[in-house]
Amino acid sequence: MPKTEAELFAFLADLGIIASTRRHPPLFTVADSQSLRGEIPGGHTKNLFLKDKKDSFFLVTVGEDAVVDLKQIHHLIGASGKVSFGKPEMLLELLGVTPGAVTVFGLINDTGHRVKIVLDQALMEHAVINAHPLTNEATTSIAASDLIRFVEATGHDAVILKVSA
Repeated sequence: MPKTEAELFAFLADLGIIASTRRHPPLFTVADSQSLRGEIPGGHTKNLFLKDKKDSFFLVTVGEDAVVDLKQIHHLIGASGKVSFGKPEMLLELLGVTPGAVTVFGLINDTGHRVKIVLDQALMEHAVINAHPLTNEATTSIAASDLIRFVEATGHDAVILKVSA
């Protein structure tokens, strides 16, 4: 059973991480986010849930305006050959979220550590990072350094690479 938003917030609080959350109508795309979320300072995320030919899974988190070359990204992230988007069933199974709500916070549900997280270097230059808290009806703001602490507390390596153009 995937963790709830409340369980995510409790996990962050247990780590001593301060996060603020703003509610808004459901957001499914970056365009939706930019028009409906209001003014929330910091870097806003776009997430790519990818798989390679050996069924290894990757969550690539970049800035909302980042351009990513999906034909070449496998060289950067250590995938076995070209990547494709992971199926919604695997997204739900591994990260506990549905398309439109993909988020770095989904790592709390990847207890088997099957997903490799890659945070884009340009995104991580922001002092504050904004992501969905397991639902696309809110945006949670967290310090970039605390995001790394969160990722590591879930048992994942916080890999920071330049993946956007």
